[in-house]
Amino acid sequence: MKALGVRLRGLRTEAGLTGAVLAQRAGVGQPTVSKVENGRMVPSLDVLGRLSVALDLDEPTSREVRDLLAAVEAAPGAVPLSGEEVPAGTVLDEAVRSARLVRSFQCVVLPAMLQSAEYARHVFASAPYSTPEAVGRAVAARVERQSLLYEPGRESVFVLTEGVLRTWPGGPSLMLAQFDRLLAVESLSTVRLGVIPWRRAVPVMPRHGFTLCDRRAVVVEAFRGERVVEDSDEVAAYEETFRRFEGAAVFGREARELLVRVMREFQELEDSTTH
Repeated sequence: MKALGVRLRGLRTEAGLTGAVLAQRAGVGQPTVSKVENGRMVPSLDVLGRLSVALDLDEPTSREVRDLLAAVEAAPGAVPLSGEEVPAGTVLDEAVRSARLVRSFQCVVLPAMLQSAEYARHVFASAPYSTPEAVGRAVAARVERQSLLYEPGRESVFVLTEGVLRTWPGGPSLMLAQFDRLLAVESLSTVRLGVIPWRRAVPVMPRHGFTLCDRRAVVVEAFRGERVVEDSDEVAAYEETFRRFEGAAVFGREARELLVRVMREFQELEDSTTH
């Protein structure tokens, strides 16, 4: 932690910035910059990324500070990542912003770009070290970012297992609103939404969700946060895995029929709980 803090302080000094100016540019609190530089706080990957961008670090230096953070996380008795600024999930949102082609596979939770505001609230609130204020900001940012789905020139392909549709937070009414959104998004010319029915065997046993951003990076999602992978061989391996999941999914009319069928089951569940 001290080595990471000293390195970041040195980079800030080299850039000729005060802690206050760096905090403003990075969109974090000044106390966060101070605590990180003094080795009293472990930044989340998102906060470290914001600081790196604000410091205008080149790729080798950015990789160096990420490696220092990874060493902190791997150390025995490591301090949990700080959730003071943003909860898990925002690294993915930022990566998607700059991509023209987004391909996402999910086996537990709905893709970030398809989540309703209330569904996203449950996702962010369940992340470790989240706070109500941070969750509110993250939900607002995610909903705003979903406007990218409508931009000409962008392409989004989502593949999810049927189990995702049946893994739900909140109540049935939340999921009914969520299915309305899925059906609306599925009709967009810029979006392909596929579902792997539970009656069909998966080509690969899924272990986690992931999102490919163009052909340059993949965001691998875990319980405590996201990991951005830019190694070309690893990105290519994820592309091949995505193609296999995509080949097992149903799209178009079959996907819509499946969505409507599961939606009706939620409606029946909602009716049974209100009578």
